[in-house]
Amino acid sequence: MSNTIIIIPTYNELENVQRMADAIMKLPHSFDVLFIDDNSPDGTAQQIEKIMDQYPNRFFLEKRAGKLGLGTAYIHGFKWSLANNYDFIFEMDCDFSHNPSDLVRMYESIQKGHDLVIGSRYCRGGKVQNWPLKRILMSYFASVYVRLVLFINIKDTTAGFKCYRSSVLKKIKLDNIPFKGYAFQVCMKYAALKNGFKVKEIPITFVDREFGESKMSTGIFKEAFFGVFKIRNIDL
Repeated sequence: MSNTIIIIPTYNELENVQRMADAIMKLPHSFDVLFIDDNSPDGTAQQIEKIMDQYPNRFFLEKRAGKLGLGTAYIHGFKWSLANNYDFIFEMDCDFSHNPSDLVRMYESIQKGHDLVIGSRYCRGGKVQNWPLKRILMSYFASVYVRLVLFINIKDTTAGFKCYRSSVLKKIKLDNIPFKGYAFQVCMKYAALKNGFKVKEIPITFVDREFGESKMSTGIFKEAFFGVFKIRNIDL
């Protein structure tokens, strides 16, 4: 058992979970993985159970009744990881928009004294591939908007590729966070800074998914846009 775990929420990721598991197992550092599946109808959970047999004691699965939102999935995973005494807790997508090889760089960075390391598209050296220009601009200026409203110096405020020290997640009042989508990612970063933790961005290349469908929706975007104003008033 590693002291490091990666939380990966899934919904209809049958085409990606085996590829992701194999990629993580090839890395030079030992990572455990917790999949949180929201009752995927395509058989994702059943495939994860096969992966658990293939790699005993390295992969874990928590099943939920249905689509309850990304934020609640991560909070579920954070609590599970803390209860199982992991020291370093990652979050990442299953669709290979986050490159598994970057996990090692993020782990090395947090060993240098940081409390939260963010895989960033918009810090110096960060890139986005295979997105249309309209979506890149929307994402970039959304981060600018968040920085202006919350007065935080994080370039990629909506990033979902992160590594936390367990002390960060123990300090943040997770049950007070009401958001399910991108606003959840913003809120967690703001909470880390508000509680005095050291945050570091390192550049990554973000690549749009090859397989499966995007989980982005109008509701998620609206929650992020309007939720930013609520974040400053939440007891974190």
